[in-house]
Amino acid sequence: MSLPFLIWLILAGLVGSVWLARTVGVRVVLNRRQVLSSRTYDGPPVPAPRISVLVAARDEEDNIEACAASLLCQDYPDFEVIVIDDRSTDRTPEILRRLRETHAEKLSVVTVTSVRDGWFGKTNAMREGVAVSTGQWLCLTDADCTQTSANTLSTAMRDALAHDSDFLSITPVLEMRTAWERIIQPVCALIMVFWFHPELVNDPRRKVAYANGAFMLLRRSCYDAIGGHAGVRAEFNEDVNMARLAKYMGFRLRMVENSDLYRTRMYTNLREAWRGWSRIFYGCLGTMPRIATAAALVLTFSVLPWISVLASLIGWMAFGSTAGSPWAALALAWACVVVANQLAVRRIYRILGLSSNWSPTYGLGAMFTLGMLLNAMLKATGASVTTWHGTSYRGSRVLHGLDDHERGSAAPMPAMSGVCPELVPAADTPGLARAGAPATNTRD
Repeated sequence: MSLPFLIWLILAGLVGSVWLARTVGVRVVLNRRQVLSSRTYDGPPVPAPRISVLVAARDEEDNIEACAASLLCQDYPDFEVIVIDDRSTDRTPEILRRLRETHAEKLSVVTVTSVRDGWFGKTNAMREGVAVSTGQWLCLTDADCTQTSANTLSTAMRDALAHDSDFLSITPVLEMRTAWERIIQPVCALIMVFWFHPELVNDPRRKVAYANGAFMLLRRSCYDAIGGHAGVRAEFNEDVNMARLAKYMGFRLRMVENSDLYRTRMYTNLREAWRGWSRIFYGCLGTMPRIATAAALVLTFSVLPWISVLASLIGWMAFGSTAGSPWAALALAWACVVVANQLAVRRIYRILGLSSNWSPTYGLGAMFTLGMLLNAMLKATGASVTTWHGTSYRGSRVLHGLDDHERGSAAPMPAMSGVCPELVPAADTPGLARAGAPATNTRD
């Protein structure tokens, strides 16, 4: 056997060993997972510190009513909901006015008509909302998130107080309705788990910091100490950067999963997903070496096995069909790697709440993910444009899309008014998956 064949065969052994180790490691992960659920609910904490829930909404007519109504139905004894209408041009203001009429005691609406110099739209909107809030704790969430339990705030606060947390982030249940979502989203989420593992985030001795903007509950004293949104005013992933500041300053971070508290659908089409995940990888991983390392790992461990099986089978049929052919050895070796991959992925998908029948699509999802990581690399070098909320950037430089109020030093880094929506447990809803650490800032 020639040297190239031998190297290829040794690589198969190494990659296969990693996947077999992951198969065994899944059981360890299961034993250590920290998941919040309404099924273990013991009621609100006593005493219950006041919570201000803040939601920034820009052109969210499809989501804002379900989001706000599900928050207003929470059983927590002392909270307020503040929705910031950030220059919406659709029916969002109309929907908020209607909700305000029936929930005046709980709901406040702040209207933003302009953005301060040097601020992104979302950070500016959140700053405006915090300025009028009265809570001892702040709960920051997104307009595309729907609470599937009336106990979300109570469960979150009990957990934060029980663990003496200053900054609690609960990762969402991902709603995946289409085939492409089930193919791509799990692979992308697993990359985030790899880089921002909950055990490392929750360990105050480690530097790893992460928060998911879909649900962040933090003490106002922590928020003020890190400079609030002013410290991340021009960051694509302000949630992760807030977590980094908090951990750097010695505050206690905590990240947990949820099984049935709230859900979100990140993207509705493939184009949104491509742009959104590319931006997320760029914003969260931050540097070219980290993005390149992530791409190399995906290529080696997730894409290469499938390509190698196909290439070795083609080579076996074309150049040597005997059992002793080196092509036959390669085909067998890489087929074993794919089997090891599938053993691990099937278990991982079950943890995520996705049917293991989707595990054969993992290779295809990895190829898409590799493409998005390469696109993130182009963004990091300034060779590709990042578009976010109507503004385009190349590297750290604004290109276009800013109105007169947005110009500044931007750096990348069913009607239910008056009634509660039906709170359907997320774990029982088709097309949903739990994600250990999915990406942040889901709205592109």
